[in-house]
Parts: sequence; structure tokens; C-alpha cells
Amino acid sequence: MNKGNVIDFKPTERLLEKAGSYIKSTELFLEERDEAVPLLLKALKHADHKLKHKIMFLLGSFAKQEMAWPLYRIMTDPDESEEIRHFASIQLSVISTFLKEPQPLTDQLLEDIKSPDPELRINAAFALGWEGNAEAAIPLIELLYDSDIDVQATAVNALSNLRDDRILSLMLERLEHGPLEQKRSILFNLWRFYSRREEVVSVYLRYLDHENADLRFDALIVLATMTETIEHIATYRKCLKDKDARIRALALKELNEVNTKDLLELRDEFRDMLSDPDMEVKKAAMKILKKL
Repeated sequence: MNKGNVIDFKPTERLLEKAGSYIKSTELFLEERDEAVPLLLKALKHADHKLKHKIMFLLGSFAKQEMAWPLYRIMTDPDESEEIRHFASIQLSVISTFLKEPQPLTDQLLEDIKSPDPELRINAAFALGWEGNAEAAIPLIELLYDSDIDVQATAVNALSNLRDDRILSLMLERLEHGPLEQKRSILFNLWRFYSRREEVVSVYLRYLDHENADLRFDALIVLATMTETIEHIATYRKCLKDKDARIRALALKELNEVNTKDLLELRDEFRDMLSDPDMEVKKAAMKILKKL
């Protein structure tokens, strides 16, 4: 046979090309949804890292029912990269609350958090963290005492995503008695307990006096996202004298967002900070003084 007469259809290349067209145009995807969903699911097997990420996001947004188990298979595939597996677990946590019958998937994930593989425990725990998944509360609480510190941190995140305010008391207990990395994870997740906002803010304020500089710094970071700086001028003023330069610099950065008239009485303190041994603190102080 004359090889010049052979037509190479390159089906994989055509498949990925068509998948790319759906990624570029959500309108086209929705218009051809019945054809697009199975095509994109097939393309997942051949897509590179970047395209696979985009396909999972698109299908997770518009084809939740069809995408649940494919996401699970990606999450548990040892041949996938750690990043892709974790992204699949994130997508599962997002879509599970919208599934018509989430129980089979939940049951499988509850089995997976018992796995000897810490990466699988991490991803399964994250996937279980969706609002209203009360069935996962106790198993996730047990993971707070896991031998792997990353599993513990993921359990904190997942429990916070359940949006169950009854869990806050347990979090605060672990905040007092858990290992350092777990404490830090808890501080970064307490803000999720919206209905207990005042109590949570009081925790952050209290931890600004903690002996551990990392915990003080973490508390200040989250406090700044939860409250207006003007509400806690005295607190930020106190932070200007903290031994940790990161905290002094962050306090100055937040104070710089306050109206000038509310900062005038602190002008001398800002001037004193021009002689701070840390360059970032000096720069932040200079920026405020220029504003004044």
C-alpha cells in the first residue's frame, strides 16, 4: 500500500483539540453539553497537567453528577501527580453537597481515611469536608489525633468546612493542647465559624499575647482579615513593640489603612520605628509617616 494514501486521523490530538474548545467557551460547552461531558471525561485520560486541571474545574462546575466518581478515581490514582490528586479532592468537597445520592461516595471516603497511606487519608479527609456532612464529623475528629501532622491539619480544615458550630469547642480544646502545627492550622480556620464571630475574635486577640511568635503572627494575620483595623487600634499599637519583626511590620501595614486623623497621636511611635533593626519594619514606618 502506498503510505502516501494513508490518512492519520490522530484521534487523541483531535480529542484534546475539541476539549480545548469547550474549555475556551463555556457557551459552547453548555450548548453541546450532552456531547461535551463524555468527551471531556475521555479527554481526562490524555490531557496534560494544565488541561486536566481546567477540565476538572469545568465539569465540577456544570456536570457535578457525572464528575463525582471520575474525580474520586483521579484522587486515588497513584499514577497522578500529588497536586492533581489533591485538586480532585478539593473539587469533591465542593460538589458533594450538590449530589443527589452522596452516600456511596461518602461511604468510600470514610473507608479511605483509614488507609495506611497518609496521602490518601489527607485527600479523603479533605473530600469529606462539605457543609452538612454530619456523618463525617466523628471520623474526622479522630483524625485530629492521627500520627501524621499533615493529616491532622487537613482534618481541621475539613471539620471547619462542615459549618457545624458545635465543633468549635473541640477546636478550642485542641488549640490549647494540640501540637504546634495543629494549633496553627486551627487558628487559620476558626474564622469559618461565622455565627460565633465575637468568640473567635476574642481568641485571636488572646493569642496575640502567646509566647510562641508563630502563633502570635498567625493570629494577627487572621484578625486583620476578620475585623476593621480601626476597631483594634490599641491592639495594633501594642503589636508595634512585639519582639517578632514580622508582627511589627504587619501591624504597621494594617495601621497604614486607617484614616490619617486616627493615626496622628501615634506619629512619635512611628518615628521611633525608623531605627528598628528590621528593614521591612523601617520601610513600613516610613510609608505611614509619608502619609501623615
